[in-house]
Amino acid sequence: MIRYEEFAAHVAEVRARIDAACVAAGRAPCSVTLLPVTKSHPVDAALYAQRNGFAAVGENRVQEAAEKRPLTPAGLRWELIGHLQSNKARLAVATFDRIQSVDSPDLAKRLDRIAGEAGKNLPVLLQANAGADPAKFGADFDGLAALLDAALSCPHLSVEGLMTIAPLDDHPDVARRCFDNLRSWRDALAGSRKVALPELSMGMSGDLEHAIAAGSTMIRVGTALFGAREYPAAGPA
Repeated sequence: MIRYEEFAAHVAEVRARIDAACVAAGRAPCSVTLLPVTKSHPVDAALYAQRNGFAAVGENRVQEAAEKRPLTPAGLRWELIGHLQSNKARLAVATFDRIQSVDSPDLAKRLDRIAGEAGKNLPVLLQANAGADPAKFGADFDGLAALLDAALSCPHLSVEGLMTIAPLDDHPDVARRCFDNLRSWRDALAGSRKVALPELSMGMSGDLEHAIAAGSTMIRVGTALFGAREYPAAGPA
């Protein structure tokens, strides 16, 4: 694990990029949140984030977060950004403050039922495959409309926006198209359903400038803040 001072320097570097991208896009830097992704790092990564003033961290795997969270301050929020298997839904509801990877009506309904049993209102983002990448989870536009309708009918879910992951591709236009798609999909669905979907979680360290230009409100960054992973992520969430 890197030293805290190195982490703080990395945070400053990434925030400087975010600020510059916001200025270039004519946006206020405060309109974009940086989410540190602590997956495959020891619990120290989450403690570093909390010490640096971050309100939340992101994790890809439910079990990993469930083991780390009790070792961190109660005020630190945890967000699930990895694919969620339905058999992990109960543990996910108990562990996370928000789930960004709701990708099917069935999963939305399962989370709603479990949240209701726990007496909890669960904030969620709906995952879209805005880059049409067969290697990524998430709904296409038609599927996203059906997913949104299903999630809006769930009384124990609070739909706060959308999330996507750009395809792995060296050409910047690939990420740009993905992010532009998510923004246009959000605008179309928010208008047709008359709902606010303010959160657009899209962009990582390699493509954050394109994401911010397209309207991202949350950039998810791991390795660029914490260095190389301490141990490999094994299996889905």
